Amino acid sequence: MLYMNGEWRPSTSGKMLQVKNPATNELIQEVAYGGAEETREAIQAATDAFSSWKKRTGKERGKYLEKIAALLRERTNEIAIVMTSEMGKPLPEAIREIGIAIDYVDWYAEEAKRVYGDTLTPSHPDKHLMVLKEPVGVTAAITPWNFPIAMITRKLAPALAAGCTVILKPASATPITAIKVFECFHEAELPKGVANLIIGSASEIANEMTSNPEVKKITFTGSTEVGKKLIRDSAQTMKKVSMELGGHAPFIIFEDADLDKAVEGIMLTKFKNCGQTCISTNRIYVSEKVSEECGKRLAERVKNLKIGNGLEAGIDVGPMIDEKALEKVEEHVQDALELNGKLLCGGKRMTLPDLPGSFYEPTVIHGANENMKIITEETFGPVAPIIPFSTEEEVLTKVNHKQYGLASYLYTKDLSRAFRIMRELDYGIIGINDPTPIVAQAPFGGVKESGIGREGGKYGLEEYLEEKFVSIQI
Repeated sequence: MLYMNGEWRPSTSGKMLQVKNPATNELIQEVAYGGAEETREAIQAATDAFSSWKKRTGKERGKYLEKIAALLRERTNEIAIVMTSEMGKPLPEAIREIGIAIDYVDWYAEEAKRVYGDTLTPSHPDKHLMVLKEPVGVTAAITPWNFPIAMITRKLAPALAAGCTVILKPASATPITAIKVFECFHEAELPKGVANLIIGSASEIANEMTSNPEVKKITFTGSTEVGKKLIRDSAQTMKKVSMELGGHAPFIIFEDADLDKAVEGIMLTKFKNCGQTCISTNRIYVSEKVSEECGKRLAERVKNLKIGNGLEAGIDVGPMIDEKALEKVEEHVQDALELNGKLLCGGKRMTLPDLPGSFYEPTVIHGANENMKIITEETFGPVAPIIPFSTEEEVLTKVNHKQYGLASYLYTKDLSRAFRIMRELDYGIIGINDPTPIVAQAPFGGVKESGIGREGGKYGLEEYLEEKFVSIQI
């Protein structure tokens, strides 16, 4: 069902979308499939609701978010099972993601009370100068399949806290998780029209969102290619945009690093979510003094990963989202091996008993180089390529990707080196001896073609606010 103006309803056409489990290929559920017409209705509902929602105090809006967070906590296990069924990540990972999603709702429930303006020092004695912060307006959000709940709350929670009304278009692969979130919105008695859910044709919905003058802000997480199109289309009505796009994260290990901790960091940043994460490690640069040992230890860990249906106990890695994603990983691995990469483990698709889904063996390749697709393109899969380097100066010439600049990781015990490298890394997020740097109170986002704007913390709230300058002659 679609959710518009506080009500659940079918699509106008009656068309339905089949949602399947990527591990089993079994049909999970059919959901309503809308398009431009339903999007226009949702935008109108959000427009009608905006004037009253923006006038509520931050404390009032925060109370609604508190109710939503409580409902998400109560339904964590239910939502986690849905998420794993839709996109394949192991159930413990799904539960952790819901915890992250709740963290964002909790944070912005509090942050809603902290929308501050400024009083400026006047340049004339008979003037009083003020800067007011006001919600940007109706906001359209488009979220991906790989984090089907965290990406929703990371966008919608700050938007609602700021006083914006919203329309959400979730990924067609994972719409049921979004429905579960909106069930919590409905039960929290969020006022009609404040939050609206449209599932359906990506092109029709996005075209209406970007062309409709009532929409003042577009927020998107997904591929750089799609993000660029949304920016171009939004320019026709000069919308505010925030884009969290592709990544190609380097992971640098110096000879003085704690190798066991570094290998553990790779496991966390590469193989969680089957490598289908925008901040996943893509290139592992290891000092040649320890690269062989690093590859050996990493391969030993990777060989012990258990692959299968994420709903089963003890599973570490689930399926790829679909056949197309699996084929891309196969192409990148084959290219790396043809260019003299050394396969340490994995390297092929998997056929599991009673599981016809898209599974690929977690893979480690040693001796990768800059001629390989896996080093220049975003693989988005469970493949870890190791690139040996000799000096700090050498690795600094390689780590900064020309196109991407989202996340990066660095392992060293040398504090001076950590600061030197930190200053040179051209990325929006840097984890130093830390494979999990993302928290609700910090800004998340990239530079270059990895995006525009930030999500999280006070920085994420600013993305949904506009400044209004007032000069009063007294």
